[in-house]
Amino acid sequence: MANLRITRLGHGGVLYRSPGDSWIWVDRWSGAPNFADEYRNPEKVDVVAPTHCHFDHVGDDCVDLVELAGMVGSTVIGSHEMSVWLGARGIESIGMNNGGTVEAAGVKFTMVRADHTGGATLGTGSDQVTRDLGCWGWILEFEDGTVVYQSGDTDLFGDMALIGERYGPTIGVFPIGGHYTMGPSGAGRAADMSGVSMVIPIHYATFPILAGTPDELREHTEAEVVALEPGETWGE
Repeated sequence: MANLRITRLGHGGVLYRSPGDSWIWVDRWSGAPNFADEYRNPEKVDVVAPTHCHFDHVGDDCVDLVELAGMVGSTVIGSHEMSVWLGARGIESIGMNNGGTVEAAGVKFTMVRADHTGGATLGTGSDQVTRDLGCWGWILEFEDGTVVYQSGDTDLFGDMALIGERYGPTIGVFPIGGHYTMGPSGAGRAADMSGVSMVIPIHYATFPILAGTPDELREHTEAEVVALEPGETWGE
């Protein structure tokens, strides 16, 4: 069995390649200014697992989500509301809600709370609408027993301690940019509350307003901070 590999795609996007070689795409936004060019043409898609449908996580009009969902062999998971929206467009997906667990491609996904908004902005001009499709985080349990907590876009909240107690994650993938999410101090406390021993920071440096840095995160947690450049992989 291979090692778990975690690749930062750019902005908030992450590609997990499981020990059993399942490819799991979370929050791929190929339009990000810092998106890794080598991942623009998906080689393999087993699971598509966004954390919400803001444009910077699924593309304008959810184009990245729809593209990945259309790949042969892909399974899409997310909120019930997201599954209804996709279903109306002929895209099959698995809808769920907080506390639910789905196994896909050999990996268990448990949906957990995130403290954020989840409106998908669709269309342009006077026809533009925003539809609430929810927001959430993921607990991913891989074939080798490794548990990852990808919080999604969120602020710090007290139940992160309960998430740690219930699921025992060892790796956290947390936003640190600030302004739209928690910054380094919040993410550091999230790491300590959830009990992870390693943090991979995301959702920073894409734009000047996302000013949090990995070095600042290191000042606020005892966990190891692994800062990946877009396209760089941990676990290889």
